[in-house]
Amino acid sequence: MPSTSYVITVLAIVFALTFALRALPFAVLRTLRGSALVRHLSVWMPVGILAILAVTALHGTITRDPHGTGYALLAVAVTIGVHLAFGRRTILSVGIGTAVYVVLLNTL
Repeated sequence: MPSTSYVITVLAIVFALTFALRALPFAVLRTLRGSALVRHLSVWMPVGILAILAVTALHGTITRDPHGTGYALLAVAVTIGVHLAFGRRTILSVGIGTAVYVVLLNTL
């Protein structure tokens, strides 16, 4: 069993490292706030993450269930349409697109 001082030392080091690693992005962001790169990334990163998620999900769906490929593509079209029509609300568009896919897959 480790001594109390050893455990306290380890916890202090863990606390200091965790605090420093969580504070570092805010310290760096303050200096980069006016940067064109940060503005560019703030626009394109969410789109890129959603695109990667969509491609991964569609690849899994298409390879496992070829019957549902048309349904998946229709659900993607609905998701894009809802996203553009209702003010680019990601949660709303992904939720409705998922619901459309589930309904199509289970009823047809």
